[in-house]
Amino acid sequence: MAGLDDAIAGAVAWISTNILVDTVRIELPADGEPVLNDTTGLLEYPESELLYEGLGAVLPVSGPPMTVVADANLPWANATRSAYKLLTPLEAPIPTKDCVVSVVAVHNPANTALLGRSWLCSDPGRAGSVEAVRQTPLDQLRGET
Repeated sequence: MAGLDDAIAGAVAWISTNILVDTVRIELPADGEPVLNDTTGLLEYPESELLYEGLGAVLPVSGPPMTVVADANLPWANATRSAYKLLTPLEAPIPTKDCVVSVVAVHNPANTALLGRSWLCSDPGRAGSVEAVRQTPLDQLRGET
């Protein structure tokens, strides 16, 4: 709908300039088994496929961390979910479920808390009839800072 797209063009430009200010990387983990490197004696895993590296933002979803209902029959405790969302320009590819997202550069060198973390796309990137920015739900991977 060209008229509606024209009407929100200013919002799209503002979001691109003021919110999509960090550099994000979206990778699709490789399928396949690791291969033994005869020289090093170490297993080498296939390379991930780079889907996108460019402007974006990772934001926490407001509210406390979500937990799943405990099941007394399970031998482990269920983990909490750290809900985030990835924002990318509409021109960026739509991430698929299980893509891995990281922030590789931040706009403010004093604010490096996003660096060194990674997130899993818990669902494909969202799509809608009217969009100003692409949104993708994320869950922070454990073992990260």
